[in-house]
Amino acid sequence: MPTSVSDAKKSAKPLDASHPVHKRIAVLFPGQGSQSVGMLCELNEQYPQVATTFAEASDALGEDLWAICQDEHKLNQTEYTQPALLTASMAIWRILQDALHWHPAVDDKSTHHPVFLAGHSLGEYSALCAGGAISLADAVQLVHQRGKLMVDAVQNVSSKMLAVLGLDDQQVISLCEQAESQYDDAVVSVANFNSPSQVVVAGNTVGVDAVQSLVASMGKRAVPLKVSVPSHCALMPPASDDLAKPLNARRTLTLPHIEVIQNRHAKIEHTLPELKTALIEQLHHPVLWTQTMQSLADKHVTMLVECGAGTVLSNLAKRQTTPITCLPTDKPDRLTKVISSIKEAHT
Repeated sequence: MPTSVSDAKKSAKPLDASHPVHKRIAVLFPGQGSQSVGMLCELNEQYPQVATTFAEASDALGEDLWAICQDEHKLNQTEYTQPALLTASMAIWRILQDALHWHPAVDDKSTHHPVFLAGHSLGEYSALCAGGAISLADAVQLVHQRGKLMVDAVQNVSSKMLAVLGLDDQQVISLCEQAESQYDDAVVSVANFNSPSQVVVAGNTVGVDAVQSLVASMGKRAVPLKVSVPSHCALMPPASDDLAKPLNARRTLTLPHIEVIQNRHAKIEHTLPELKTALIEQLHHPVLWTQTMQSLADKHVTMLVECGAGTVLSNLAKRQTTPITCLPTDKPDRLTKVISSIKEAHT
């Protein structure tokens, strides 16, 4: 598994001659933390795909997801945040599909389909849904259940997540190890390798507070994250174990028709059992986003599109070792720019 940028470079594939460099687009899907009250309201006024996608997802879930997006308290509950964000991403994906003819039945060489998809944490489910691996109805039900399992796993645990800025991967790993050695009851580890200068840690309050103190003693900055569960850490194996049951029960889950770089190993899984295992293990292993972004650069991707709420992934793209321009889509002017840029680049 590539665990560093150098490892990712070693695993890079040669350029596929069937997709010239100027056509190589990857679409990224955001995860928790990208939600905001009223997200997609402006797009909803211009694009009917927003209302129809939210209606379809709401029917599948038995909850009014559009109403939840207007309710800050409910939107920030993990079991609702996840299906709401996935639905928002799929609404924008469908707008892009219609505007750019990104449909599986159409010849991708003439319409310049994206050659890769990737999603950050929860966003991996959006990527798989966009790639046709799972239906929208199944996806919203699955991530709703995923959210509930994550909450249940730490129901009696005081926990936190913390973004550490200005230290490299190994330095943050060492700080987590130091914190756990100092306090017998500390649980803390890296949750997200987001960029070469941003690493997120997660664990119980004792462990995360210890890391925060160590970071401060080095004169560096650490920012507590407003999250309800500590994802991708040693507190999550119970959720992983329980997620395996509904995930494996979904016989409709297939391999996507657009390759998805998954979080677990920052690589494309080529069999269904491997894809499912990567989703299950993702919950208690770190998101290798830095490595994923380097992999896309090594695969000669020249344009990224952030398909969903917010601009978190667009901002992270600027901070990578090999930056690739990433265009957000969450506002009408931004979406128009994306569509125009792709059309102009391929005329």
